[in-house]
Amino acid sequence: MQLIDKLKQQARQLKSEAQVLILAYSDKRTPLSAKIIIGLTVGYLLSPIDLIPDFIPVIGYLDDLLIVPLLITLSIKLIPSVVLTEARQSIKDNPKKIKKNNWIFAAIIISIWLALFYTAYRHFSYLWK
Repeated sequence: MQLIDKLKQQARQLKSEAQVLILAYSDKRTPLSAKIIIGLTVGYLLSPIDLIPDFIPVIGYLDDLLIVPLLITLSIKLIPSVVLTEARQSIKDNPKKIKKNNWIFAAIIISIWLALFYTAYRHFSYLWK
């Protein structure tokens, strides 16, 4: 149980880096590859849909314990250190809140999920006939 608590704490610390990622995304010095990963990371963090729903026992929290920290860590490694340092300092000097109720963003994420489900259905529909 102590390992799970430790992993949850580390995940919370990495999630606090989301604001830093948002600032780094808007910086012109951030490379395109980093911006793509940051977009996926922040999109997944703010998405109302989890890859693995939390109501599934044990594995429901895998995305919170593994996927999210992995995406955040990868994003941070792709950001130039100067940009990362400046973004962290900016957050420290002027803390901002990530808006959780961004319905436009949620609609985009839901649309992407629906498109993926539709594509999978079309691709595998022959199995049900």
